[in-house]
Amino acid sequence: MVRYNDDNMALLKGVGDFFALDIGTNAVRVVQLSSSGADSWSLQHYGYAALDEKTMSSSSPEGIRRLGEVIMTAVGQSGIKTKNVAIGLPSNKTFTTVIDVPNMGETELKSTIKYQIDQYIPMAIDETKVDWALLGQSLHDPKQQEVLLASTANAYAEERLEFIESLGLNVIAAEPDPLAMIRSLLPSGITDARLIIDVGEQSTDLAITFNNAPRLVRTIPTGLRSLVKAAVQNLNVQDDQARQFILKFGLAPDRLEGQVYRAIESTLDNFAAELVKSIKFFQTRYPNTPVGGILLSGFAAVVPQFGEYVTAKTGIASSVANPWQKVRVAQADQQKLGGVASEFAAVIGLAQRRNNK
Repeated sequence: MVRYNDDNMALLKGVGDFFALDIGTNAVRVVQLSSSGADSWSLQHYGYAALDEKTMSSSSPEGIRRLGEVIMTAVGQSGIKTKNVAIGLPSNKTFTTVIDVPNMGETELKSTIKYQIDQYIPMAIDETKVDWALLGQSLHDPKQQEVLLASTANAYAEERLEFIESLGLNVIAAEPDPLAMIRSLLPSGITDARLIIDVGEQSTDLAITFNNAPRLVRTIPTGLRSLVKAAVQNLNVQDDQARQFILKFGLAPDRLEGQVYRAIESTLDNFAAELVKSIKFFQTRYPNTPVGGILLSGFAAVVPQFGEYVTAKTGIASSVANPWQKVRVAQADQQKLGGVASEFAAVIGLAQRRNNK
């Protein structure tokens, strides 16, 4: 794959019918879509199975066996029949960057880029799986073109592949989660720069896109868990209660006399500083391309007043992004998805890959 398009990055090539699998820190999600137009889809099947953190992080045979069971529970309840699967790679296991290379034809680029890759990725080239996509002419230097690089350690990729295939599934594509989420969260026809923020359980994936393509991708090690931890320490409450407070009262200064907000304020301020740093980095690289809006996903979409906080700290209007915006979902499924619908950004993006038969 050479040009950045609907196929996006693929560390392996895929064909035909497939479903998407996202092994998150708190749940396993599976989705199968069918295309119903240029940028529209219908939901065929989905599954969701809760996952406890011990199972997710365990490397013991028992932990791995249990994780396999949770995955097959999600697949089983979904009604998915195909064995072909596209898997998401968590951002803490991948490295993604945008580089400038001199203008040249695709054939020449193919032969030269493999000799240049090792200077951009943080691991030895022979220990890494790397894929790249041409984004087009550089936005700040007409003599250069931009290339998106994504890499993951061979050892991790092979271990994950072997594990998924041991469940009787056939892995046809693997893609970093931050790249997959762009596909589902960015509304059709948006060509100006947008910052996408997907707050997860343990970390936050950020991407700044321009003209439908990622120009900056990074991960901040702050997630809902960081806020819960701060609330536990400062409010002297249990984990479950702290989580409940944050999801119910959020960042509202007038709820519970502003205690929840004050308890997590310094953690939030560090988070906001990272957002501002990312925006500044982007503006320095692309001085003529202002960020036109912020899209919120994951817990950023459900914690009350999160958007208002982000807007106040960055000076850029923010709104909640809907990962289902391009997908037709039956009324009954909408009701069943309920409170977890906002967690599906990466897996829907994976399912929206177009694999040519």
